Amino acid sequence: MSSVPKKATEGLEPLLNKYDVYGPRYTSYPTALQFNEAFTEEDYIKQAQASNQHLVPKPLSLYIHIPFCKSLCYYCGCNKIVTHKSEAADSYLDYLFQETQLQGQHFADDRLVQQIHFGGGTPTYLAASQLREIMEVIAQNFHLGLPDTLELGIEIDPRSVTLESLTDLLNMGFNRISIGVQDFDPDVQQAINRIQSYESIKDIMDTARAKNVNSISLDIIYGLPKQTRKSFDDTLDQVIALRPDRIALYNYAHMPQRIPSQRLIHTSDLPGADEKMRIFLDSIDRLTAAGYVYIGMDHFALPDDSLATSLSDGGLQRNFQGYSTHAECDVIGLGVSAISRINESYSQNIGVLSGYKGMVDHGNLPIQKGLNLSADDTVRAGLIQELMCSGLVIFSDFNERHDVFFHHYFKPELVKLGDLADDGLLEVTEISIKVTPKGRLFLRNIAMTFDAYFTQTDLQNTEEPRYSKTI
Repeated sequence: MSSVPKKATEGLEPLLNKYDVYGPRYTSYPTALQFNEAFTEEDYIKQAQASNQHLVPKPLSLYIHIPFCKSLCYYCGCNKIVTHKSEAADSYLDYLFQETQLQGQHFADDRLVQQIHFGGGTPTYLAASQLREIMEVIAQNFHLGLPDTLELGIEIDPRSVTLESLTDLLNMGFNRISIGVQDFDPDVQQAINRIQSYESIKDIMDTARAKNVNSISLDIIYGLPKQTRKSFDDTLDQVIALRPDRIALYNYAHMPQRIPSQRLIHTSDLPGADEKMRIFLDSIDRLTAAGYVYIGMDHFALPDDSLATSLSDGGLQRNFQGYSTHAECDVIGLGVSAISRINESYSQNIGVLSGYKGMVDHGNLPIQKGLNLSADDTVRAGLIQELMCSGLVIFSDFNERHDVFFHHYFKPELVKLGDLADDGLLEVTEISIKVTPKGRLFLRNIAMTFDAYFTQTDLQNTEEPRYSKTI
């Protein structure tokens, strides 16, 4: 799938207005709203056992959630605990180690861990020695892939690392880092309570590159308070000058009714809908003109980065970390609120720290809710993944993989695709569905067509939205 070419956003305003509705981000299908407490630890273990029986053992990807932060970023909707008390992290790690041991018992020895990612919160809240201890416990309970094939990633808050502590981190073998930038403008940083300098980001990137880190990603957000088209253009200048391997361009969703910290943001400071749309379009034009491949939705990568190469070789996946590689893996989530995807199931750990500790104390996996996928869920999940990732569905191949007849199974949905095709977002033929380069801007809208749980009420509910806006 080709990237969005320079100036491909010209004339898109009518379509953006038409399709800017509330909808899922499809980091899973069914989405997390469908998870329920009827899913138990026993269900999880059965799914792990079934996955262990595959003729070709599926590798594993581990996600480790570190919820602690030293300060509150007003925009953030992640599960987090704001504290300066380091002993809180010490206690948490004791429970994380116990959970890791419990999890490791359920996966066969031939299931190699090929990917590990630390997210948060602020993973770099922890000292390098604590992160090293986590890695040692993982190695004691799982079988790791070879060092030259193991992807080891971590999210970095530039305010929580020194160059010395960063070097210690990189010496442990971390080869992918993600840095939270959000915006370089001082007024925006003040409005979201996240103040950090361009120089600090550059120093981190220079140090990482000197240690031959494989991939550096920067996260930026459009739609933040005090942000203007001009101010964000200046931020893009600085991002492009830094030349990260990947860029995540996230849409700020202002939902103070669901995220209490966002009540500290003045609604009057937010850019208007038109200004926000122009910031988004400008960003796509700027980044693609700078040589980045538009992966889809909110992700960009340089052509030689594995995220871009996975777009064409089938290794791209969409999960709770956004777009990622290693689509072949089962995902094990460790830590409070972490989400797992094992075999034909999703599950999520309890999000309250006291509850997490209580379940682990009793020797239980701290699963609060989840979902065993039905046969229909599996078919639709496969289709939505293909649309969101490769952007191409060849009916004969899909029929063989899922034992369905596409034209019959999705007859109503194929009719609904007509409007999307008329708008140039899709090409639908007798043999395939192909997302156009322009259509990659509207992947969420395309996927919604095949979502059996999504309703017209969700689309129109503006008073208490369950989802963010698609644009």
